[in-house]
Amino acid sequence: MPVAPIDVTQFGTGNQPVRAPKQTMDGEVFMHLLVTQLANQDPSSPMDTNEMIAQTTQLASMEKLNMLSTTQNVSLAIQQRTAVAGLIGQEITTGGKEPITGVVTAVSFAGLEPMLTVDGKQVPYGYVESIRSVKTEIEPPVDTAGPTPDPKPEQRPVDA
Repeated sequence: MPVAPIDVTQFGTGNQPVRAPKQTMDGEVFMHLLVTQLANQDPSSPMDTNEMIAQTTQLASMEKLNMLSTTQNVSLAIQQRTAVAGLIGQEITTGGKEPITGVVTAVSFAGLEPMLTVDGKQVPYGYVESIRSVKTEIEPPVDTAGPTPDPKPEQRPVDA
């Protein structure tokens, strides 16, 4: 009589969701390791409390470093947007096989990299090789009405 092989689904574990392995160490993974370590420790020689405090401190430090990294990325993005927006009205020259030189008329932040509009063409910010200030001479308005009269005539004391 043939015997059927044992299948995992016979024991009720086949419907469990498959957990994808994490590619990065975060606070959740660290805490899971710490709890597993505490649960599986030898009761006759428990974990040193100084070691547990050191591991908890490492967890806090790791979380703060992650927060700092996120803050720096946001700061860099803001600085880049400010710099790119400051190019509007400036003349730029791009690199590449066909360099483009012209005045930036618009900036778009829709994609991963800011795009500049130069002479109707979209140019990635990373292609900019040089920036030059464009001088615009503003002529003073021409006064055709002549001198403006003083609104209040000067009052002088009358000699008696």
